[in-house]
Amino acid sequence: MAVAMALDIALGWPDRLFRRIGHPVTWLGHVVSALDRRMNRAHRSFRARKLAGLAALLMILALVCLPALLVQCSLPGGLPGALLTGLLAWPLLATRSLHDHVAAVARPLMAGDIADGRRAVSMIVGRNPNHLDGPAIARAATESLAENTSDGIVAPLFWGCCSACRELPPTRRSTRLIP
Repeated sequence: MAVAMALDIALGWPDRLFRRIGHPVTWLGHVVSALDRRMNRAHRSFRARKLAGLAALLMILALVCLPALLVQCSLPGGLPGALLTGLLAWPLLATRSLHDHVAAVARPLMAGDIADGRRAVSMIVGRNPNHLDGPAIARAATESLAENTSDGIVAPLFWGCCSACRELPPTRRSTRLIP
């Protein structure tokens, strides 16, 4: 995960790469939107919609977890495996992106440019920033940073570190089970 974090801090997700292939999070967003449009129909009963939502959840979990499990099981051990894991985990982190987006709000606010601050904050919040003053824009950016830190930094690092436990040599694991 240190490799993934270093890549994310150094490079972020390059615009050129995004324009060419997009980003795994946006791919998943497209899948979720398509499932929502197809399965969450207003004319269906509450129960049918609930079951459709459960089916959509299971499909998304299968779409994400099965390939991840296959990749995880096929990676080599040691340094090559750690480097490949870092490369594969890199897109899951958003440290650089969060910094860049919040800094894009802070710069105009520090220069007293409320209009540019509003434009920048509109990129990271769902609310309409047109009536926000400087302090409200700063609060909105800070709230977005706090909310997205969990999804974009903490959770990927936590789960990445949990999955790295497979790197313990098998003999080391088995000797702990033998008295």
